[in-house]
Amino acid sequence: MSSSEKNVRLAAGEVELTISPQNGCRIAGLAIGGTELLREGDRYGSFPMVPWCGRVRDGRFRDGDTVHQLPLNAAPHAIHGTGRDTVWRTARRGDTEAVFTYELAEPWPYTGRVTQMFELTEDSLTLTMGVETYDNSFPAQAGWHPWFRRNLGAGGDVRIGFTAGWQEERGDDHLPTGRRIDPLPGPWDDCFGMPDGVAVTLTWPERLELTVTSAAEWVVVYDEQAEAVCVEPQSGPPNGLNTEPRLVTPIDPLEMSATWRWRRL
Repeated sequence: MSSSEKNVRLAAGEVELTISPQNGCRIAGLAIGGTELLREGDRYGSFPMVPWCGRVRDGRFRDGDTVHQLPLNAAPHAIHGTGRDTVWRTARRGDTEAVFTYELAEPWPYTGRVTQMFELTEDSLTLTMGVETYDNSFPAQAGWHPWFRRNLGAGGDVRIGFTAGWQEERGDDHLPTGRRIDPLPGPWDDCFGMPDGVAVTLTWPERLELTVTSAAEWVVVYDEQAEAVCVEPQSGPPNGLNTEPRLVTPIDPLEMSATWRWRRL
């Protein structure tokens, strides 16, 4: 398969996964028994957040004595990385799994490679992402930003269930203030800490239950739109390039994974 093919489709039983490497290697669709779970559209589905997640304050981050400036694509901040705006190369694919890569480049100031793998079964999807450097060490983050449909057409709106160890207090600029507070009720556009790993359950009454899990300890939950809700496992909090830097080195790449597991109700 050439890297120019528009979509890659994987299937397992009654489940079909559509990946769009040309559009940021996002999941363009996840249909279970013919029911689409994700909000469809060029900006939606589920996209990778890499090499950073969420907002970076004023688009600036420091690496040692050097301050780097990123494009302000959510002025006054930079948001969600560059991977979602990049054409990825299809490295390998089968009936139920596929691997994609892209080379880090401007406006990201470092070279390296990002790899994303999808593994589909009849009741789960496992996502894995890796960030490696060819040369200099640099801070990075990785995660996913799915847009799950609020309503699947019957049974009522989705319910979001989770227990967090803390909530990152959100300032007026939508960035964490640095204070950890007790979790507040929604609606949310907030980052939560789960020190034992991310575990968030989405329940569409009488239809489907889907649980998002990850060994990572941060998740952003966003449910302020009428059409969709987002559950975003990520390797660090918003603005984490500055506040929780995780260095990628030649001998220590960043690896991140998450699993969506579902069952019919």
